[in-house]
Amino acid sequence: MTDVILTINAGSSSLKFALHPVSDPLTPVLRGKATGLKRQPEFSVSVPAPCPWPIPVLDASSTHEDVARLLLDWLATHATNYNVVAVGHRVVHGGQAFTSPARITPQVVADLTDLTSLAPLHQPHNLAPVKLIAAQFPALPQVAVFDTSFHTTQDPLAKIFALPHALSEQGLVRYGFHGLSYEFIASTLPEHLGAKAGGRVIVAHLGNGASLCAIKDGKSVATTMGFTALDGLVMGRRSGRIDPGVILHLVQQRGMSVPDIEKLLYQQSGLLGVSGISNAMQDLEASDDPRAKTAIDLFCYRAAAEIAALIPALGGLDALIFTAGIGENSARTRAGICDRLGWLGITLDPAANEGAQLRINAVDARCDVLVVPTNEDAVIARHTIALALSADGQ
Repeated sequence: MTDVILTINAGSSSLKFALHPVSDPLTPVLRGKATGLKRQPEFSVSVPAPCPWPIPVLDASSTHEDVARLLLDWLATHATNYNVVAVGHRVVHGGQAFTSPARITPQVVADLTDLTSLAPLHQPHNLAPVKLIAAQFPALPQVAVFDTSFHTTQDPLAKIFALPHALSEQGLVRYGFHGLSYEFIASTLPEHLGAKAGGRVIVAHLGNGASLCAIKDGKSVATTMGFTALDGLVMGRRSGRIDPGVILHLVQQRGMSVPDIEKLLYQQSGLLGVSGISNAMQDLEASDDPRAKTAIDLFCYRAAAEIAALIPALGGLDALIFTAGIGENSARTRAGICDRLGWLGITLDPAANEGAQLRINAVDARCDVLVVPTNEDAVIARHTIALALSADGQ
C-alpha cells in the first residue's frame, strides 16, 4: 500500500483534489475536481485518464461539504491501494497570525473562521472540508497552506494603505493572494530562465480570480491583490480595483446595503458584469457580441496597466510569466496584454503564442515571455509532508 497525501483546494464554486505519493509529491496518482457547485455541478477525474472507477454524480444543490463527504467515501471504496497519511488544504487568508503553513488544531480553525469577512467567497469553503475530516478522522493530521504567506517578504511600503497608522497596526494592510501559485512558479524560474531567475519577474496568474506578482530573487516584492481578494485586476465575477467613492455613492445615493454591494462586487461584476454574458473567457472569445469584446479588451487593458504599475517595485522587467486558466490557455488575452507593453521590450512570436509554447517572445525581444502551468497542489503536498510527517510534526 502506498502512503499518500490528500490535497484539497476549495474555490468559490469548485473543489479540486489529488493524491500525492509521499515519496514523489510532484507526480499525483489521482487528480480531479468538482466544478459548478450550486449551479451545474460536475465531478471529473483527469489523472488517471480514463479513471478506472465509477465517477460520482453530484446533486444540483451539492455544497463543498457534500463534495468532501462524497470524495472521502469514494476514496475509501475505490482507492484501496493508497493510505492517506495526512491532508493538506489551501486556505486563502491567513491574516497577520499565519505567515507560514500550520498544523490544523481546533484553535487554528477558530482563528481562521474569524477571518471569513476578509475572504467571504473562499474562507468558509476552504474550512468546510477541514471540519468534516476533523469530525470523521480526528487522528488524521491536517495542514493549512495559506495564499497570503508568499507575500510576507514584501517591504512595508508595498503593504500599507494611506490610512491612519492605528488602522494599519490593526491589520488593515495589503496581504496579497494566489501565493501557492506564485511559490510554485518561483520554484521553476531557475529551470526556465537560467541566470535571469533571480532577476525582475512579473507573474500573471490569470483565471476566474486574477492577480499579478512582482518577484525578485524568487521573493514577492509587490502584488495587485490587497486586503482582500477583491482588489487589482478585472476577474471573472469580481470588479477588481474600483474608486472607493463608487462604494460611498452606492450607499448614500442608491441606498444599497452592505450585502447588496458585496454581491455586486464579488459576484455580479468583472467579465460577467461588463459582458452581461459570462464570466468565462472562453465563452466571451466565442461570442460575437460587442459587449464580449469590451469585456476582453478591458481585462487586457487593466492587466497591462497593472503590470506597468509594478515596474517601480522591480526597477525594470526581465521576464513576464503567464499562468493559470486564462494565462495558460488564452492566446488572445496574452496578445492583448503584451501588445500594450511593447515599450517594456515585450514582443511576442505569434506562432509560439498561438501554440502556447513555453517561450512565446520573439527572438529579438528584450524581455522573456513564458507560459508556465502552475501547480498549487504540489506546493500543498510539499508543505504537508514537511509539517505533518516530520519528526517534530508528529
